[in-house]
Amino acid sequence: MKVARIYTRNVVSAVRSSTLQEAALLMRDRHVGALLVTEDEPTADHAIGIVTDRDMAVLAVAEGYDPQAATLADIMTPKIAAVTRDADAHEAMAVMRKAGVRRLAVTGEDGSIVGVLSLDDIVDALAVELSALADVIRSERNHEAGHGVPGV
Repeated sequence: MKVARIYTRNVVSAVRSSTLQEAALLMRDRHVGALLVTEDEPTADHAIGIVTDRDMAVLAVAEGYDPQAATLADIMTPKIAAVTRDADAHEAMAVMRKAGVRRLAVTGEDGSIVGVLSLDDIVDALAVELSALADVIRSERNHEAGHGVPGV
């Protein structure tokens, strides 16, 4: 299964000077678990870091950061793990495992970020494939039962 089939194309980004509260509101309103952080303008294809909902809870809240004063620059991860959209899901999972992350930037041919692939995206795609496989098995059993095949 290719990353191109399953990654999220609508990337949500925020400028590095956004406060943690602004970022949390953006994450809530856009229903995302991660923001790509940009230098000036929120153009996700030139991200300088990433912040996840886990960073907000485990790092910022646990360390007592003031959500109205601290910025994304204070807690972002500057190195963004990435995979090309031409990679397969197995490669993406290997990159996630090696980097210890649940989300990857997805890059196009020119290296710009075109989306984000999350572990949830992979699980959802696998669930669809497993459901299709279960349908094939049920169909085969029904077909065999209709033809009087012994043992079914």
